[in-house]
Amino acid sequence: MSSEAEGRFHMVDVSSLTSRTPSGPPRGVLRTGLRTEDGVRIEAVYEAATPSVTDTAVVVAHGFTGSAGRPAVRRAVQAFRAHANVVSFSFRGHGGSGGRTTVGDREVLDLSAAVRWARGLGHARVVTVGFSMGGSVVLRHAALERGTGARTDAVAAVSAPARWFYRGTPSMRRVHWVVTRPVGRLVGRYGLHTRIDTKEWDPVPLSPVEAVPLIAPTPLLVVHGDRDPYFPLDHPDSLVAAAAASGGTAEMWLERGMGHAENAADDELLDRLGAWLVRP
Repeated sequence: MSSEAEGRFHMVDVSSLTSRTPSGPPRGVLRTGLRTEDGVRIEAVYEAATPSVTDTAVVVAHGFTGSAGRPAVRRAVQAFRAHANVVSFSFRGHGGSGGRTTVGDREVLDLSAAVRWARGLGHARVVTVGFSMGGSVVLRHAALERGTGARTDAVAAVSAPARWFYRGTPSMRRVHWVVTRPVGRLVGRYGLHTRIDTKEWDPVPLSPVEAVPLIAPTPLLVVHGDRDPYFPLDHPDSLVAAAAASGGTAEMWLERGMGHAENAADDELLDRLGAWLVRP
């Protein structure tokens, strides 16, 4: 859930500035449009690591109303580039991508397309990190794509919900108004630059807490702020407990004074996240 003003994002052909070595992935920056399994066009950006220290690619999944061009997402990308190569993209209905957001359901297909693109660029190790809605998506993706060509080798969920339809905070009640009411969807489209699907989920997708038991043995990190205005601490606690109940493990970072998602993640946290994501 992001509240920053929309940053400018141009789909510019910079392929002439990007080279691919005979023995490895590209250097520099590459922008492209990806096609998801259900035919939605997704804007995506590849940015090589600042130092050539790793072959890992980190795929960044933003929160609801975010995009690849938002300032908070750009700040996270630049922090991760100190550790790894980075792919950022805009979920359907966000930024310059097509379609309409389903708020965590079919967004798994968007993430899968981005992960497959990273592997196609030559990265043998691809990891995912998601914020808020993106956090729910990376958890579901890690469970549903395990063992496929779109698999992730490690997953970090920041400020993620554990369950669907949560309305226990004023912030989430406002989100539900935006998503479910016609006037709210107009606000989403014209005020938040987010196009929201009008169809209800049918069937209701696997929830994050139901997905977590299916993730092991993939390394899992759950990050949450103790001042999150959207999801209280029972959400990360439920995710970690679900991992333990299935015989797996999840590492948890409880961040003091932190609010919600990419907007609240400070530089020190982003640097720690980058180091964790490239950890063998």
